Amino acid sequence: MAASEAIRNVVLVGHGSTGKTTLTEHVLFAGGVIPKAETIENGKTVSDSSEEEIARQISIHASLCNVSWNGVKINVLDTPGSADFVGEVISALHAADSALVLVGADTGVQIETIKIWRRLDAVGYPRFVFINKMDKEHADFQRALNDLKEKFKAEFFPLLVPIGAESAYRGVVNLLDQKAYLYTGGGKPKVEDVPADMADMVAEQRIALMEAAAEGSDALMEKYLEEESLSDEEILEGIREAIADAKIVPVLSGASSLHSGVAPLLDFLCSAAPAPFREMTLAGDAGGGSQAIDAGAPLSCQIFKTSIDQFSGKLSYVKTVTGRLAPESDIVNAKNQQKERISKVYTSQGKKLDEVPELVAGDIGVLNKLETAETWDTLCSPDRIVRYEPPKIAQPPHAVAVSAASKKDEDKLNQMLQRETLQDPTFQVTYNNETKETVISSMGELHLAIVLDKIKGKQKIDVETRVPKVAYRETISKPAAAEYQHKKQTGGHGQYARVSLEIRPLARGEHFIFANAVFGGAIPRQYIPGVEKGVVEAMEAGVVAGYPVTDLEAKVVDGKHHPVDSSELSFKLASRGAFRDAMQKANPVLLEPIMNVEIYVEDQYLGDVLSDLSSRRGRVSGQEPIGGGIQLVKAQVPRAELLRYSIDLKSITSGTASFEVEFDHYAPITGKLAEDVIKAAHTEAQGE
Repeated sequence: MAASEAIRNVVLVGHGSTGKTTLTEHVLFAGGVIPKAETIENGKTVSDSSEEEIARQISIHASLCNVSWNGVKINVLDTPGSADFVGEVISALHAADSALVLVGADTGVQIETIKIWRRLDAVGYPRFVFINKMDKEHADFQRALNDLKEKFKAEFFPLLVPIGAESAYRGVVNLLDQKAYLYTGGGKPKVEDVPADMADMVAEQRIALMEAAAEGSDALMEKYLEEESLSDEEILEGIREAIADAKIVPVLSGASSLHSGVAPLLDFLCSAAPAPFREMTLAGDAGGGSQAIDAGAPLSCQIFKTSIDQFSGKLSYVKTVTGRLAPESDIVNAKNQQKERISKVYTSQGKKLDEVPELVAGDIGVLNKLETAETWDTLCSPDRIVRYEPPKIAQPPHAVAVSAASKKDEDKLNQMLQRETLQDPTFQVTYNNETKETVISSMGELHLAIVLDKIKGKQKIDVETRVPKVAYRETISKPAAAEYQHKKQTGGHGQYARVSLEIRPLARGEHFIFANAVFGGAIPRQYIPGVEKGVVEAMEAGVVAGYPVTDLEAKVVDGKHHPVDSSELSFKLASRGAFRDAMQKANPVLLEPIMNVEIYVEDQYLGDVLSDLSSRRGRVSGQEPIGGGIQLVKAQVPRAELLRYSIDLKSITSGTASFEVEFDHYAPITGKLAEDVIKAAHTEAQGE
């Protein structure tokens, strides 16, 4: 097995249709893992292997493959390019140590690449760019390179430059070894000297490359200033250090579908991509701080992805952080202190598992049939319990209410939905007690359709979807007081309690405060909990439209008890009555949930998006250009106006924009809007 220093964990990212899966296929072919590079069209690629991916001819899941090249193990994580599957990208980024960003030579930088780049910038993530599809119509390396320089604040330095373009494309020139790698029709490239008409350009670019490498360390800079030259190895050394510090971004090029540029790309990854070095953040309850990759420490690893395979069962994809992960060993799940037994350890080529004797620190692999472990759990040696923080995952903005068309299928449907949540952190299932609905949330319409189509196809369940109901609240707008007497005589001991209650509004988000201001034993101390319970129960359904009540203080100020007929139940019932009467006097109002929304939109659609937000009662709090002709719009919008927003936003922006949403606060709703909500609530209550 490879030592930590001989491992490269590289994640392939970029906009859809930039050739990530095709490049992965040709990497595996170049390394002898597969006998032939298959195409997305024939549905036989290693990394797009699920039924949904083959049918739709797009990547949906992050896929793990590996290849051995020049004595180095390269783990390749191929990721989807659609915004609907960004959770897969985030998981893969968390496991990898560098990113290969694919850009189409024919299209230039596109919106999902801009968003991913912003995510890489936020954590100083080492990266390289591969300008792909040099053989396609309208391919232009210099235009794509200029596009990168215009849209991103980074130092870009070409390493593999193309020879020709479109139908005249012949191969690439490697500026490191100053050799031409000519396309031969799919096999190994033919290595020749640099074409004479490119010699001056190569010499000029190599000088720029040496200057960039010299920036990598003080020693190299000193030598370069003295001798005005660096050796190939010194250039590589400087590039390695500059890449690890995210100071420069090397740019390579090729045509993956022609198997061109693949071999020099692999050479570069082996020699210049960082070995596993990124420190993992320790959870706060584990003492905080971070943990470096360390083969000599006790074992620890983190699950970054879960998959359920019909033959292999539950598969847990892990990044080994410290120690060595070996078969037939006992480990502990740091989350719940539960012991797990590791029977076998695997690496994978897509869905194919290959058993291995161990995974060293820094390596990525697969465990199967773990009983309690879930995505983002930390597995570790019993000798040292640690827990690593998960990355921040975007909240899914698109939601629908679901139910089975047939009542007998409800339990099976819920089981299948819960199973999907185990595999996808951006797919969520909740049951809303207020609206009595099962609500599923996804990153977008496509994401949702794929999940439901899979359930319908495999389980033969007809699933009905509808726009989910909004969880409104009620509150009060002024102080009020009421007294209520509960008295009931049924023979034997009766029921008696009188409660005087005062209520007043609280600030948004304070929810509820209960205070006892009774003096002189008017209500014995043992009955005060009953008073509080009565108020809490009464708050479950307000007086305006039956929605839960929030943001008020209830203070019991007086009351009366009977030495025989009083009980906690009597005071609970009396306080419920007092609360309802007081609330009627306190100018009760409806509250609606207000959401924080962040929208990524191209400049050309900005006006339409802002106009649409205004029509949705949205308040724009800011907008800022984030590069590449993309604007980030921040706004607060009522939840009721966002129920179809993922669909409408795609329509407004021709499918290019995306958004993220999270709850912020509740705000009053009045007038015709409130009347409609109240009417709908009363109609539904009568229907029940």
